[in-house]
Amino acid sequence: MDTTRNTVLEAWMAEHGYSSNSLADAVNRALEQLTGRPGGLDGSSVRDWKAGRVTWPKSATRKALEGVSGLPAIALGFVPRGRPSSIPAASQQEDPDMKRRTLVGGIAAAAAAAAAPGTASRRIGMSDVDRLQKRFAEIIASDHRHGGQLGIEQRAAALADEALNLQNAGSASQRVRSNLYASAAAFRSSAMWAAIDGRRYDIAKAHMREAQALAEMSGDQAIKFRIWSHAGTMYRHMGRPADAFAANDVARNLHLTRRDPLFASLGLARQGAIHGTAQDRTGTRRAFEQAQDAMLRADPADYRPVWLLAFYDQAELDSLALSGHLALGDYPTAEFHAHRCLSALRPHMIRSLAITTTRLAHAQLAQGAADAATTTAMKVPAEAATQHARVTRMLQEFGAALRATAPGSSSVQTWTEHAATWRMAA
Repeated sequence: MDTTRNTVLEAWMAEHGYSSNSLADAVNRALEQLTGRPGGLDGSSVRDWKAGRVTWPKSATRKALEGVSGLPAIALGFVPRGRPSSIPAASQQEDPDMKRRTLVGGIAAAAAAAAAPGTASRRIGMSDVDRLQKRFAEIIASDHRHGGQLGIEQRAAALADEALNLQNAGSASQRVRSNLYASAAAFRSSAMWAAIDGRRYDIAKAHMREAQALAEMSGDQAIKFRIWSHAGTMYRHMGRPADAFAANDVARNLHLTRRDPLFASLGLARQGAIHGTAQDRTGTRRAFEQAQDAMLRADPADYRPVWLLAFYDQAELDSLALSGHLALGDYPTAEFHAHRCLSALRPHMIRSLAITTTRLAHAQLAQGAADAATTTAMKVPAEAATQHARVTRMLQEFGAALRATAPGSSSVQTWTEHAATWRMAA
């Protein structure tokens, strides 16, 4: 049988990053949404399309493919039964590059024809998503340096709006649209986290609601996990452990945590910190043991989103353990985890360094080591001490505790003079 390869479909798949298997999976999901029954396509089905062995898929399959791609089947190089190929036989022997240019040109023409009359719709692709993600990485880096700043919150929220505006800027495949919604949810989640870190909780809740809606539209489990896990942390900081447990449980019960032990580890570690706030010693110990075990089972080679890779590691697990045991009043264990965290912190985690150092000072002071605690607290950089709301408050609480436990001591005088230099620099 004489067949002509569907180079239009091959070009579209290459542009949008689809393999034969991944496209088959995407079309199967779209078929299930259309018909209520899972699709039965596999990689060989798509290879038949590319090879020209199947030139006109069944109607339900075509509709699902059109939903995934955002293009009519004809624009993807398929030819209706009984209709001759639009490419003359002579042209099938032309130079392959020329043939590909002609066919790819047909995609653009068909997409333009599918757009509303009188509009000049552009095609949104994964390259647009990638550009947004690169800028997101810059925001993540800024958050780890400074944290809690209103400027970081505003930049993340603006980037979320930009991702949503792209949805209306032109045509796009279902995969691209899902990625845009997931990106917008991730950006809004970062705005939420900056507001939490800056103790702007009412604003954080507004960001949370927007992020949750976007995450649902994206269908991305990783970003759903991030948002609900952030919500659990927010309620923990607000002193509402019941709400914190409920939110963190939503994250922990996602299928993603059964597939990837690293997500399971983060959910358990944050659960341990909440148990500490709730004064549950047994729950705290068990959760951190399970979090450590899950982290050891995680394959470091597995793909994970940039926001997770940028912060969650052994140092962060110890930071959460420090927080949980400090809340319990188990100060020797808290100090142990503080030292472990500080020894493993990556250089870019400047905000985490300030928070951990401040918590270590609290743990040392609670054990009666006023001089050592004061020396530790004085290591917090002036910028974090004056511009990071969480750190500022913890240092104020440290000063009050120091004056209460060692009144009139040289440590109090040293701390008072040092804190004055921060206020002058602010």
